[in-house]
Amino acid sequence: MISIALFGAGRIGSLHGANVARRDDVELRYVSDVFPEAAQKLADKFSAQVVSIEEALADSSLDAVIIASSTDTHAQLIEASAKAGKAIFCEKPIDLDIQQVEACLAVVEETGVALSLGFNRRFDINFRALQQAVAEQKIGNLEMVSITSRDPSPPPVDYIKVSGGLFRDMMIHDLDMARWLLGEEPSEVFATASCLVNPEIEQAGDVDTAMVILKTPSGRMCQISNSRRAAYGYDQRIEVFGSAGMMRAENAASNTVELFTEAGVRKDNPPHFFLERYMDAYQRELDEFVDAIVAGVTPSVGGNDGRMALVLADAALQSYQTGVPVKL
Repeated sequence: MISIALFGAGRIGSLHGANVARRDDVELRYVSDVFPEAAQKLADKFSAQVVSIEEALADSSLDAVIIASSTDTHAQLIEASAKAGKAIFCEKPIDLDIQQVEACLAVVEETGVALSLGFNRRFDINFRALQQAVAEQKIGNLEMVSITSRDPSPPPVDYIKVSGGLFRDMMIHDLDMARWLLGEEPSEVFATASCLVNPEIEQAGDVDTAMVILKTPSGRMCQISNSRRAAYGYDQRIEVFGSAGMMRAENAASNTVELFTEAGVRKDNPPHFFLERYMDAYQRELDEFVDAIVAGVTPSVGGNDGRMALVLADAALQSYQTGVPVKL
C-alpha cells in the first residue's frame, strides 16, 4: 500500500484525490490546504486526515506527495518533500523563475528522490500513439510538427496577472509536447503574439493569441498555435510530417456519431473543458507515478522536462518582446 499526502485541495487537487481513490493499492493519508474548509471537505470525501504540510512530511511511513497547490509554492514544497525523502508528483510548472527551478532540482538530485512533473498530455492515448509512431519512423524521417492548442475562453484576468503569462502558463504544455515529438532539443525559437480576445489581458501585461516556431540543430521544425478563445470548444490537435508520410491526432469528442442530411454534415463539438478532454490522461499520469514508486524506477516525465519547457517559454517571451529569434 502506497501512502500519499495531497498538498492543495482545489480543482486539480480534487481530481488527483479522486484518481488516487480509484486504486486499491494507494492510500490518500493526508490533505493540506491554506483553506481549512476545502481541505476538510476533500479529506472527508476520501477518508483522509487534514494536517499541516510539516506534520505530513514528518510521517516517516509516508511514501509520496502530490503537489497541486498554487504555482508560487511548488519549488518550496518540492524541496521540503525531497529533504523528507518523499517521492514527488508536482503539477507544472516547478516555478516561473529558471534560477529557482535549477536550485530546486539541485536539491532533488542531491536527495535522490523520484520527481514526476504534471505534463499530462504525454499520457493522452492518441498523442502517445503519435509519438511512438514518430519514434518508430512510420512517417520516415520527421521534418515538421504542428501543434494547435486553443482554449474555449480566457481565464479571469486576476488569474492572468499571476499566471506568468501565456507562454509560461498555457503554451508550456505545447512546448513540452514539441520537445517530446521532435526527439531533439530546439536550438532556435521565434515567437509573435497579439491581444485579440480581451483588451483587459493586454492591460494586465499579457497576450491571448500567439504563434511560435521552434527549430532543432538538424533542421526539424515545430509550429505552435495558441489562442485563449475557440468558439467551438477545447481545440487540441497535432500533426507530424515526415519524409514518408504524415500522421495527425484530431480533437476528441464525446462520441463519433455524424449526421448526414441534405443541409450538410454535423457532429459534436470538442469538449469544452480541459478536465473533460484529458480525464483519462490524468489517471494514466498518476498510475505511472505510483508504478514508478513500486518498481523503484525514474518516472518518464521528470524535473529536467519541467526545466526545459520553461527555458523554451522564456525564449518565446524574449523573442516576442524583441521581434527576433532567440538561439539556445
